[in-house]
Amino acid sequence: MYKLLMTSRKQNKFARNFLCLFLGSLVWLFSSAKPIFDVQKNITIDFNNLPVKQVFKELNTKTGLKFIYSPNDIDDSKRISMSFKEQPIKTVLDKIFLSLKVSYTLNDNTIIVKRGSKQALIQEDRHIEGRVLNKRQVTLANATVASGLGKNKTSTDDNGQFTLKLDPQDSYFTVSLVGYVSQRVPLKTNGEYTVILADSISALDEVVVVGFGTQRRASVVGAITTIEPKRLQIGTSRSMSNNLAGQLAGIIAVQRSGEPGYDNSNFWIRGISTFGGSRSPLILVDGVERSLDNMDPEEIESFSILKDAAASAVYGVRGANGVILINTKRGKVGKPNVSARFEQGITSPVQLPKFVGAADYLEVMNSIREERGEQGLYSKERIENIRNHTDPDLYPDVNWLDAVLRDHAGNSRANLSVNGGSDILRYSLVTSYYREGGLIERDEKQAWNSSSRLNRYNVRSNVDINVSPTTLFRLNIGGYLQDRTRAPQSVDELFQEAFTIPPFVHPTIYSSGEIPRTPQRTNPWALATQRGYERISASKIESLFAVEQDLSFWLKGLKARGLFSFDRYSNTSVVRSKSPDYYNPAIGRDENGKLKLVIDSYGQEFLGYEKNSDWGDKSMYLEGAINYVQSFGGHNVEGMFLYNQRNYDNGDLLPYRNQGIAGRFSYNYSNRYIAEFNFGYNGSENFAPGKRYGFFPSFALGWYISEEPFMEHLKSTLSKVKLRGSYGLVGNDKLDGRRFAYITTINETGGYSWGLNNDFKRNGRMEGDQGNSGLTWETVAKSNIGIELGLWKALEFQLDLFNEDRKNIFMQRRSIPGSSGFTNAPWANFGRVNNKGIDMSLELNKQLNPNLFLSVRSTFTYALNKILEQDEPSAVIGTSRSSTGKPIGQLFGFIDEGLFTDADFSDVANGTLRPDIPKHTFGPVRPGDIKYRDLNGDGVVDALDRTAIGGTEDPQIVFGFGSNLRYKAVDFGFFFQGVSRTYRIIGGSNFIPGSANGAMGNMFDNVSDRWTVDNPRQNVFYPRLSDYQSANNNLASTWWLRDMSFIRLRNIEVGYSLPPKILDHLAIRNFRVFIRGNNLLTVSDFKLWDPELGVNNGMRYPIMKSVSMGLELNFK
Repeated sequence: MYKLLMTSRKQNKFARNFLCLFLGSLVWLFSSAKPIFDVQKNITIDFNNLPVKQVFKELNTKTGLKFIYSPNDIDDSKRISMSFKEQPIKTVLDKIFLSLKVSYTLNDNTIIVKRGSKQALIQEDRHIEGRVLNKRQVTLANATVASGLGKNKTSTDDNGQFTLKLDPQDSYFTVSLVGYVSQRVPLKTNGEYTVILADSISALDEVVVVGFGTQRRASVVGAITTIEPKRLQIGTSRSMSNNLAGQLAGIIAVQRSGEPGYDNSNFWIRGISTFGGSRSPLILVDGVERSLDNMDPEEIESFSILKDAAASAVYGVRGANGVILINTKRGKVGKPNVSARFEQGITSPVQLPKFVGAADYLEVMNSIREERGEQGLYSKERIENIRNHTDPDLYPDVNWLDAVLRDHAGNSRANLSVNGGSDILRYSLVTSYYREGGLIERDEKQAWNSSSRLNRYNVRSNVDINVSPTTLFRLNIGGYLQDRTRAPQSVDELFQEAFTIPPFVHPTIYSSGEIPRTPQRTNPWALATQRGYERISASKIESLFAVEQDLSFWLKGLKARGLFSFDRYSNTSVVRSKSPDYYNPAIGRDENGKLKLVIDSYGQEFLGYEKNSDWGDKSMYLEGAINYVQSFGGHNVEGMFLYNQRNYDNGDLLPYRNQGIAGRFSYNYSNRYIAEFNFGYNGSENFAPGKRYGFFPSFALGWYISEEPFMEHLKSTLSKVKLRGSYGLVGNDKLDGRRFAYITTINETGGYSWGLNNDFKRNGRMEGDQGNSGLTWETVAKSNIGIELGLWKALEFQLDLFNEDRKNIFMQRRSIPGSSGFTNAPWANFGRVNNKGIDMSLELNKQLNPNLFLSVRSTFTYALNKILEQDEPSAVIGTSRSSTGKPIGQLFGFIDEGLFTDADFSDVANGTLRPDIPKHTFGPVRPGDIKYRDLNGDGVVDALDRTAIGGTEDPQIVFGFGSNLRYKAVDFGFFFQGVSRTYRIIGGSNFIPGSANGAMGNMFDNVSDRWTVDNPRQNVFYPRLSDYQSANNNLASTWWLRDMSFIRLRNIEVGYSLPPKILDHLAIRNFRVFIRGNNLLTVSDFKLWDPELGVNNGMRYPIMKSVSMGLELNFK
């Protein structure tokens, strides 16, 4: 341990020295970044009928000079023909600007062009309107439209429309958008403008967000999937993770609960490839490890997932499960752009289990006894009194789910964004509010409100400051405050109790005000409404400070970046609770008509008070990087070298620390042939000295076939053809619940007592977890082959085949005998898993005519894993019970062979099976009970006959498809999401009707679909019912195995945008109203409850569906 602490101190000392050196270097570079430019230096250069813009570019390449000018000052399309041989730079500049009839000043290495004498055409002060399209007649949103002098700017709305104010001196306006050639449009005397932007010939030079930075699109060879942030707003759910499934190829996700605050989806990138503890992807927000669950989609500017080793290897130890990169919105040059959005929804459960009423319940209980020749316990008079609601206090009929749940709830979301800035300072501010009301009931008679509800407030402010022409400072501050209120116990427990208590035992509360409960049981309604409330408050602050220094004056294309981040999360709660007085169920009424009640337990009159707080967590992150981008003719080179370290403290014995370096080198020839090398080199505290550092490289190749000269004549059809492949290693150092696994631990025992009366006692010690100095990295070898196709510049198709081989998986040994003396099974690198599959996406965007636009998109992800090696007990290896060769999480049980019939018994009355029928050892069996297969043929059905059945609960296939249609000002869209190859063994305690003799458990409304003596069918849902726990029928088996696949209408939406002419006098650029539905339709073969819920009997807070209305507006 001493060596470990010394190592940590050395690492921190190294990190501090590195930071000081790095920041000191930046200060030196900044202070020395103002050299005196030598204008007397001789150069040789020729301009052969080149436009002014190209002349400036040639001079920049030759001398490093930068040019700042306004198109209104000089005509940069004017052509120049001049030749200079060994002439001073000043001479060259003087002659060029003399021919342009403008003057200039030199500031460091920057030429500032002064206004010429030419007068602009004088126009009247007026507004112009128009829209912006591309050559495929697709409207372009967010294009920048600026007046000639640049004083007035605006952006096109979602329909490509704009309104721009002009100054009297303006003679033209400009339109620009990333990926398109900017256009200068002369002013007309009247009429609207239709501006057609051509695709930029340098569209391949656009940047794509990748690990630790960006790359030119032409150089990207990793498997990266992106999504427009607007599409992450398709749901009214609190957690953004619920909007991922089906929208991003490569993401497998399921939502297992709808409880406010606990409704996050479980999601994985390309499935699961380990049976160890760490399966979740790395999530980076602005380059810092954070969570996306409590982010508002409005905060996001770009969202990408890195799926293969080429994309994620630079993250080394943290990238084994894939990476999600989220960049938040940054300011843009222009006047303040203010937008607002509000949505109000009504929510209700997608599906709740349905139970039979009390009268039907008792009739089923009577029939169970009557089938074996006994008299029913419940009289017809009692059953009729229940059915006729004669006296609800004595003959109750309670649906406990209805008692504790409301029919409807609601949620609302509001956003306000401000974005703008100048060339010096740019800012982005996003504020959000989310409110969700829960389904849990409250008692209006109580002064408190115990119903579940949630309020969340988000804010994020990003500021970019150009403190000099070469130095950029960035400051990000964000976070949230989330308040939740609920009854003071687990909501899952409340749902389970609502299933446990039968409908006939007692009402929720007597008409006289007493609260009943069965001894040793609960009253679910009282749990929800009478025990007080709990307030939970969580908050997080996220900060980031970064400096980017352009070092082009030293080496063209070289940049440096330093980043420091500090995050803090805290969670506190206040519990105000009590227990009410409980009474035993009434046994009748006295002569005065009062209920005969006996107190069961006395409660408290007033609410108690308890304050709780968690340590929460805090993290500090430090990063320093050098980036290089340069082109040499057709040769494009990109490089990156980076150091980072993170300190994460969640209140454990010691903080978690990791550090590492990463690098990338990318080469691109003529935007056609691409090669890339990435690596991550990381250290971990979990391994012994000498094994702490791991090297994780990756290699990738790509070929842009569509950029080949021989494809030029096919460009109109095959607009994009790209092949790519990658192979690499990524690592994992997280052990499931074990730190410093190379160290043997010491645990306490119960101590030792001795003496006549055991008067003497001493504390004891024993060996805990056995240290393993040989533990090493868990590594994943990832390979990927992908193709990207673009057809007719309208259809985009991407397909990836992937294979992941993970070895040295951490696991506790299972084959070591108890006689070995280990108190806990030791850890070892013993596991190996293969995971392979396919993911693909298809997107079509087509302007069918000037008023009609169509968009279609779909994704498909299939991931199949298999355990290749693991440590299993010797008695299991090679048998049907072995999980080796099966998927992770494989379900196991017995194979049913239908139900027993009378013919299977030699003595039906005594339950004696025929000699040729395998003996069932789990309890007595009768005709109508489940019959199981004797897999090992030993004549006995016992635990040795268990085998793999079905598949896994986690889906192996996730898909989605949807479309958007816009006609003039009206838009319509829908999106379906589905999962397949997902299974569940339903059942559990009291699931089979009558199994607790009516004392516990409700009955689903399909109870009539059962085996009976009078109707001994095989194709029934329930086997023969009994009034005791039938161990034989309760076994996990194919009888209870269900396919939980489903397709869900995730979103359907209709919107209308008001005409700009109506909004002009309100200074509003765009105003859209919409109505939306979420989760309105679910199609599945499983009918009892929502198949997505993560529970075996349907009793969990339901996933919600909603109908909402909202508005979006942008101010001018």
